[in-house]
Amino acid sequence: MRKIAANGKESNAATKQVMLSCLISGLLMGIYKQLGNLSSLISLDLSLNELEGSIPKVLGNMVSLVHLDLSSNNFEGTIPQTLENLYNLQVLDLSNNSISGEVPDLSKFPLLRELHLSKNRLNGSLTKGVGKLSKLQILDVSSNSFEGDITDSHLSNLSSLKLLDFSYNSLSLKFSSTWVPRFNLDTIALRSCKLGPAFPEWLQTQRNFMRLDMSNTGISDPIPNWFWDLSWNVGYLNLSRNQFTNTIPLQWFLATFIGSPIIDLSFNRFRGMLPQLNFDWTVLNLSNNLFQGSITFICETNGSVKANYMPSYLSYLDLSDNLLSGELPYCWGNMVPLTVLNLANNNLSGRIPDSICGSTTHGIQSLHLQNNSFIGELPKSMITCSSLRLLDLGENRISGRIPTWIGTSLPHLMILRLSSNLLIGHIPLQLCHLTSLQILDLSQNSITRTIPRCLNNFTLMSQTQSSYVSIPHPYISSSRTSFLLPSDYMDNLLVTFKEKRLEYSKTLGLVKVINLSSNKLKGEIPREITSLRGLIGLNLSRNFLTGIIPQDIGYLGRLESLDLSRNLLSGIIPQSLVTLSLLSDLSLSNNNLSGKIPLGTQLQSFSASAYAGNENLCGLPLLKICLGDEATQNPQIGGNNGEGNIQEHANSNERLWFYISMALGFIVGFWGVCGSLLLKSSWRHAYFRYLERIGDRLYKTITITMAKLLRNFKTRC
Repeated sequence: MRKIAANGKESNAATKQVMLSCLISGLLMGIYKQLGNLSSLISLDLSLNELEGSIPKVLGNMVSLVHLDLSSNNFEGTIPQTLENLYNLQVLDLSNNSISGEVPDLSKFPLLRELHLSKNRLNGSLTKGVGKLSKLQILDVSSNSFEGDITDSHLSNLSSLKLLDFSYNSLSLKFSSTWVPRFNLDTIALRSCKLGPAFPEWLQTQRNFMRLDMSNTGISDPIPNWFWDLSWNVGYLNLSRNQFTNTIPLQWFLATFIGSPIIDLSFNRFRGMLPQLNFDWTVLNLSNNLFQGSITFICETNGSVKANYMPSYLSYLDLSDNLLSGELPYCWGNMVPLTVLNLANNNLSGRIPDSICGSTTHGIQSLHLQNNSFIGELPKSMITCSSLRLLDLGENRISGRIPTWIGTSLPHLMILRLSSNLLIGHIPLQLCHLTSLQILDLSQNSITRTIPRCLNNFTLMSQTQSSYVSIPHPYISSSRTSFLLPSDYMDNLLVTFKEKRLEYSKTLGLVKVINLSSNKLKGEIPREITSLRGLIGLNLSRNFLTGIIPQDIGYLGRLESLDLSRNLLSGIIPQSLVTLSLLSDLSLSNNNLSGKIPLGTQLQSFSASAYAGNENLCGLPLLKICLGDEATQNPQIGGNNGEGNIQEHANSNERLWFYISMALGFIVGFWGVCGSLLLKSSWRHAYFRYLERIGDRLYKTITITMAKLLRNFKTRC
């Protein structure tokens, strides 16, 4: 009775939901019809709702509309042609929907001042009528699928234009080198458009731009000198992911900028020494270039060193993947706003300075110093890094023991990577206090003793769901300018996973991995580790671990990679391993495992190398057959000759059955047809008469066709 009642409630709830949906749809249709009658309405704003379906055609009846805003809804379908009736329209905002198809003839809106079509699925050409919008001030069509060429003739009449955003489209901007546009832009956003290989000369006429984004535009020409003289007014400058090879003029770094700009020149080929930086910048990203020399410029102003002076606004500094060398300066203490510091993949050396985290309890959230040549122990002053969420010091020469204060003073730590260093001692129990930890990599050190049993305190690893897909770090952006700018740094990390080094960025929040490989760990694998059910990677290889593989290891249902190779593990392979349906990388080789490999599609899909080096292990995919299996017929177990005989016997059986099946197929196929014709005369006569009719029909068809061809040939001649 309870079950029926529950089903009845569910049915009633579903019925009410459908009725409510129909009611809302009916109300909307009624509202749309009423709106169509408001021919004198001047402004209509329906933004930030959850309106669905197509844009109502009745809106075309509102001929007095000056302002129409349908942004941030769920509209789909095409833009109705009835909107072309709105000849008084000055502002049209359809952004952030799912509208598709082509844009209507824009010349129908001669008074248009603002056109917002960003973040839709619009395609086709954009050139239809856009050149006739002489009053247009804002043209934002970013994040669509527009394609084709945009020439200077399409924009030559837009004398009032202030904002131009073509970003994230497949547009090619083909402007004449002598073109002088009539507009003077404040915002120029051309990200991922085709501009190169030449540097756009028309920019020389734009002297008031505050925001310029020409990232990933295929430019390979050097940046002309006149450009550096124009950009002092910039609040946001992004020239990343091109092929610039310049040295940056010293005077540009020292220029007085208006506001606190964001500068991104990453992923180019800028070269030379890094000069003194401007202390008013909010964000500076010079990563993935060819800069060289030391970074002592951070502490310099006007050629002198000032240990107590640091940039007042810098919150994001990325100098990674360059050719920088020397020691880190000791003047980080006053860089209070710094949230992200990335100096990875350089040739930096010396000790990590005591002031690396500043002098306050708030500050750096992401610290990347990996793949350098830092030496010595971790400074105890890092206990002030209480806001740290990511600490990557891998691939250095850091020595000493893992500090206990990491577990007690860095409560927000999500990623701890200390791999490939010179660390000794044991894993401190205090690390188990890091309940937010999702990546722990201590591989390739000289860590001893046992694996702590308290690893089940890693709360985030025990959860199968993740709160974040990525790991963002908010930072202060352009504190002295009024327009909106990006304010989140999306962290990235190289993770050794599935025997490869993979870089994660947009999905880093989903990665949960423990890597303790290549150390000197002893003792058993703690059973508590099987409670970390969110793990996707576990690597304990190349240690001296003993005992058995935990029987409950099958509880790690999200595990994709498991490496326990090159240890001293014994006993059987747990049957629960068969249940790990996501497992795609497995290595249990070079242990003392014994018994039969559990049967299951998952474990038999791996190559024999995953189980090699275990003398007492048997069963597929190994060639060694287990005693008692039906397939064994006097196998010489344990030697190479025995394995060869088993393989040869299996091959001979396959050949025998192949020949038998071929003979049976011939007998059934041939005699099943021919035998019946020999035994039954009526079938035989009918069969031959059928063949005669087919022959006659083919003969007639060929004869008639040939006659037609000859007649046509004679007529043409």
